[in-house]
Amino acid sequence: MSSIVVSGDTSGAVTLDAPTVAGTVTVTLPAASGTMVVTGSSPSLANVTATGNLSVSGNTTLGDASTDTVLMTGAPSIGGAGYGMGMGFRNRIINGAMVIDQRNAGALVSGVLAGSYVLDRWKFWVNGGSGSAAYTVQQSTISPAGFTNSVIITQTASHSPITTQYNAIAQYIEGYNVADFGWGEAGATAVTLSFWVRSSLTGTFGGAVSNSSQARSYPFTYTISSANTWEYKTITIPGDTTGTWIKNNGAGILLFWQLGVGSTYLGTATGAWQAATYLGATGATQITATNGATFYITGVQLEKGSTATAFDYRSYGTELALCQRYYWIEPASSYHVACLDGNLGEYVDAWVTHPVEMRTTPSGVFESINYFYYNNGSAGTNFFPAGGTTSYAGTAISGYMIKNIISNPPGAAQCQKLGQWNVKLSFSAEL
Repeated sequence: MSSIVVSGDTSGAVTLDAPTVAGTVTVTLPAASGTMVVTGSSPSLANVTATGNLSVSGNTTLGDASTDTVLMTGAPSIGGAGYGMGMGFRNRIINGAMVIDQRNAGALVSGVLAGSYVLDRWKFWVNGGSGSAAYTVQQSTISPAGFTNSVIITQTASHSPITTQYNAIAQYIEGYNVADFGWGEAGATAVTLSFWVRSSLTGTFGGAVSNSSQARSYPFTYTISSANTWEYKTITIPGDTTGTWIKNNGAGILLFWQLGVGSTYLGTATGAWQAATYLGATGATQITATNGATFYITGVQLEKGSTATAFDYRSYGTELALCQRYYWIEPASSYHVACLDGNLGEYVDAWVTHPVEMRTTPSGVFESINYFYYNNGSAGTNFFPAGGTTSYAGTAISGYMIKNIISNPPGAAQCQKLGQWNVKLSFSAEL
């Protein structure tokens, strides 16, 4: 049999072609209303126009990336292994592929301080509650297929944490980005955490999810079976229907991967939410206890639903902009428009706009400073501070002011070119 053509009552037709693969393809036509169901071995429908709800389940390919166009109107929803680009903010983790490292540009960081950020959006807790654990952190090019980077943590001393001591890697997720989970409400949805991990150690490892106050915690475990081998892990977390969960620009969800945590902050991974402060799971491997131990992680994804899907790759520019909402560094050599503020010629000001609106009013730091300079177009180039003080002021979520306090700045032009040489400014609005 080659094909069956079903003609409409006025015009148009549906052609049912015989399958080109072994097995049987069954097409179940709906009644006056309902859903046409196609089942069988690798069923295929070409040139289908669906009005209303089209339900597609299983592993589905929508078009050929090189030749076809998939047009969706309205508010389509795709589950399962879907499109990673352009389908919204499916992955709520920022910099999950460890590609952004504004602070260190891939350099090794030793002497990591408690609560400090190394790679963008990744917070490291070292020696929390005192103790002698120590490790280095670095962006790495050792990664599983499909990724270019990971983060490596290398233990540089042996320490078994006790009671209130804690060492962990964490990401704090802004409340706006997880508000639709509905946690703390009756309709709280389940989410799935997935990631790639590699370690010189094997066994059961732990972590935890908690709210901002850490009054609600969900300890979890995962297993690393082979040393120095990339393994993919998925953990489904039920939505918490109680507790207080921030849904604004504060910390909405805290995620921890346990490196070495004392008994005070360890809970049993029961698969249920608990009213306690936990950073890891009881009985999990303590990486800090082994000098020289390594731990890599990348491809971290947190998404709505009970099924892990393909990693949600975003363009480098998009990922960088997401990171800059929390932290950014102004290039050491850049130019701005500077103006005398009219206060007897004692101030030279320049307003600089942040690349994106920051989460909250940031704190600024002069990472390095040599001098600013400006050119008024007639008197040549003039350098400052020279008898004056340069600072930033008027910092806001949208930008900041460079202010130079100097008596009788040369030149009379009201607006001039302001440059900075070996002046590095960073701004942080981290959670």
